[in-house]
Amino acid sequence: MRTFRLVVPALLLCAALSACGGTDGPATPTPSDSSPVTGQPTPSAPAPTTPGPPAATPSPTIKPGGPSVPPQVGATEITGTIASGVEPNCLLLDGYLLLGGPRDVLAAGARVTVTGRVEPGMMTTCQQGTPFVVEGAHRN
Repeated sequence: MRTFRLVVPALLLCAALSACGGTDGPATPTPSDSSPVTGQPTPSAPAPTTPGPPAATPSPTIKPGGPSVPPQVGATEITGTIASGVEPNCLLLDGYLLLGGPRDVLAAGARVTVTGRVEPGMMTTCQQGTPFVVEGAHRN
């Protein structure tokens, strides 16, 4: 009797699963179907473009008392007194984090003029200031 209790539910389960596996029609498209099945949309022809003037590159945001007239295209000049940042070896000048440059010239408390470029997307370990890559510096 115990075997009967185990066999009947197993047979019912097999019958139910085999009923789920049956199909009423084709499960996959056949070659006679009218629309092809693809994984990617069909590309359309690109729109014609007319040549125009090149797009202007945005200039960095200039803070009051910060950068003055740039000495060359793409470079910025900042004059001021360097302050220490909250992290070790981090130097700030008018809200800009100074990266690179001559460390004998760039020191906390020094009045300097630095030339370089603003890199707002650059990752640093310092917790403050907009990154400014120093290309040249001299004391005033």
